[in-house]
Amino acid sequence: MSNRRMVTIAPTGGMSMKSANPALPTQPQEIADVVGACSKAGASIVAVHARRPDDQATCNAAIYSDINRRIRAQCDIIINNSTGGGNSGDMLIERPDGLWESNFQERLKGCDGDLVEMCTFDGVTVVDTVDPTKEVVVITTPSRCETLVKRIIEKSAKPEWEVFSPDHILQDVTRLIQKGYDKPPYYINIVIGGDKGFQGAMPYTPEILDFMVKCLPPQSIWCVSGIGPAQLPATTQALLLGGHVRVGLEDNHYYAKGVKADNLMLVERQVRIMAEMGLEPMSAAQAREVMGLKAI
Repeated sequence: MSNRRMVTIAPTGGMSMKSANPALPTQPQEIADVVGACSKAGASIVAVHARRPDDQATCNAAIYSDINRRIRAQCDIIINNSTGGGNSGDMLIERPDGLWESNFQERLKGCDGDLVEMCTFDGVTVVDTVDPTKEVVVITTPSRCETLVKRIIEKSAKPEWEVFSPDHILQDVTRLIQKGYDKPPYYINIVIGGDKGFQGAMPYTPEILDFMVKCLPPQSIWCVSGIGPAQLPATTQALLLGGHVRVGLEDNHYYAKGVKADNLMLVERQVRIMAEMGLEPMSAAQAREVMGLKAI
């Protein structure tokens, strides 16, 4: 399958609201309808974030289960639930020092939805500054990393190791892989270009992305998620380097400067670019085979 690549659709995320882009799907049926269309267009994995009925972020397992069941009713795409959550709603704890903290106990619930096949492992300690009125500390200490990955394994899901900088790869991800918390191939999602919204994240340059790829553990397969204007160049470079790609409104709201996107537009463009490079999108069944996931 050397000429095939996995395309992940990240339709919602835990940060943006419909006020930023009316095409952002936030409620279960909206998300499922978008994912169904993106699956038909070539996406093999969906990165799911959950929202409350008021559109605020949550990792509520019942909401995840509702979203997942609605997605599965439409298509066989691989379901990957987030344990990152977001920066509103159930995900926030107000601290006495004036900062806000990401609710780790709520994040753990992201593993608990029905039909989950993968869970995003955000083993990172960063500061989320996406909302300029709040500094949100995301604290995932080494012991919390172990708690999180154990919860993923208990649910018979595969970790998607999500990294924002080289040290995330070289420290906890490598440590936990070496301790046997995953079986090869290891699926690692490199998030790049998020430096303006996260202290501890890396800007996109070709040299930085190339270096991060060189830091990956042996037997890794990897994906690139480019944030904002980094999405198009970073995903194109990923394809040239033999990697896989993620697109969607979680990461980028624009098709071009001044032109708002929707999720299907971004998937369709990604598949067209791949075709021009002689590449094809993997089906969900092919992606499961590559990653060692159970067939459905």
